[in-house]
Amino acid sequence: MLKSAKRLAAILICFLVIPSAGHAAEKIRISVSGGYNMIFLSSGVALHKGFFKDEGLNADIVVMGAAPSIAALSNGDIDGTMLTGTVIRAAIRGLPVRLVAGLMTSSPHVLLARPEIKTIKELSGKKVGLAGFGDATHVLARIILARNGIDPEKEVQFVPLGTDSARFAALQQKLADAVVTSPPLDFEGKKLGYNILARAYEYVNYPLSGVGVNIKSIEQNRDQVKRMIRAVIKASRFIRENREEAVKILTTWAKSKPEHAYASYDATVKVISNDGGIPSDGLNLLIDQAKKDVKITREIPLSEIADFSILREVQKELGLR
Repeated sequence: MLKSAKRLAAILICFLVIPSAGHAAEKIRISVSGGYNMIFLSSGVALHKGFFKDEGLNADIVVMGAAPSIAALSNGDIDGTMLTGTVIRAAIRGLPVRLVAGLMTSSPHVLLARPEIKTIKELSGKKVGLAGFGDATHVLARIILARNGIDPEKEVQFVPLGTDSARFAALQQKLADAVVTSPPLDFEGKKLGYNILARAYEYVNYPLSGVGVNIKSIEQNRDQVKRMIRAVIKASRFIRENREEAVKILTTWAKSKPEHAYASYDATVKVISNDGGIPSDGLNLLIDQAKKDVKITREIPLSEIADFSILREVQKELGLR
């Protein structure tokens, strides 16, 4: 009789444990764009330090372009994306996605110029290289130039050049006099005698990455969204407080040279969000830009673009507000 009771107790324990194990293996997919890099390091740290695992999530970080990310997020093929501006544009167009948290308060982009150009004012009449018209590099270049007394519509020639590496090569080949680029190419440029004329975050809040999800996830799987947000906030705070280990993870995750990882970290850590919040002026800038991109003039309520209710719950639970 005693043996039977013990056997029954063991079976009951198994039934109690199995759901927890299933929960621990809950699979999610999150997209980043362009590759594994410093901009999306919060996801890499959450993966490597076990913050996703601590939240009962088995995360797969996938590299996808902006358009495929939104398509996949809209139809449920992925559970989240870290492309802030892309999510905002998609929401404005009426797609079922919402921004739920921020990972960066601004942008680490720099305006990098050839050695003979030492001030922004000297760019009058010159060529400035961008990734593409209407994107973040274009917006930031116009803001920086205008704040230095140069009319970006009349006094410079913008040249779309594609990727960071393509822009850097164009600078070397004298196809552009200055380019908007990202770390660690500011570090490489300085080694070659190029001049950093401005860092974007010195001029404007431009929240470059965040967390976007499908509306259905907020309505039907709120707890999963909450755990996802909590994991990346913990990761962001870890990055800010642990330079050496964050750089080590970046080196491994992004297959980056150590000197490039250090340079990227040092140029970016100031704009890593401490609590998942997004500066209101930066958010409004992204919304205004997105409205222009999709040619919408009507006033759009924030509720059609973002839902920060879960973020506020997480911030409160972590003692951040």
